[in-house]
Amino acid sequence: MGVGKIKNFNVECFISHLRSLTCSLPIPAALSIIDSFGRDPFLILISCILSLRTRDTISFPASMRLFSHARTPQDILKIPSSLLEKLIFPVGFYKQKTLHIKEICIVLLKKYKGLVPSDQKKLLGLKGVGLKTAHLVLGLGFGIPALCVDTHVHRISNELGLVDTKTADETEAALQKVIPQKYWIEFNTLLVMWGQNMCPAHVKKCKGCRLQKICLRNNERESF
Repeated sequence: MGVGKIKNFNVECFISHLRSLTCSLPIPAALSIIDSFGRDPFLILISCILSLRTRDTISFPASMRLFSHARTPQDILKIPSSLLEKLIFPVGFYKQKTLHIKEICIVLLKKYKGLVPSDQKKLLGLKGVGLKTAHLVLGLGFGIPALCVDTHVHRISNELGLVDTKTADETEAALQKVIPQKYWIEFNTLLVMWGQNMCPAHVKKCKGCRLQKICLRNNERESF
């Protein structure tokens, strides 16, 4: 789906409305990490690894426990794997993530002088890093425009009628034609905040939803 298939779509109005509706909602875990420790791409990367297939309510405390012990690749490698597992438990696949985190730290030290690369291809070469994680690190860690399409972005973009896609990869490609680059980083944050707090996947709340004004499906893709 491209811009031409959405009649009179006003992206500025769309983003502005989302901002107003989410301004009082809890921020995603990645932004909480930034608030706590500053804009550190390494901490954003590790916290994102911990969040995979795990809710923020579990992954964020795990990240905070880990970062209270270590915040650099060198220091994390000093932590015995058994302790690292305990620190990040009960995140999903915590044993596998322990191995991935250790391997990431080794590669960062060997190939990148202990620094997280600001390059998508290099990020994807790190153990356990997929496109979603790479884009979140590029956007929040380096301020590089990247569309991070997680389950909330994929689901809500389709529910609102912004795209008509089956997979996250398809959603990313379609959104790139609809959302200008200057909004790519913020777009993920807005939809994650809405999805986590107001529109959970297992509860259908379309009736009375405060996004009806900008829901293209609800308005049969008329202008707003």
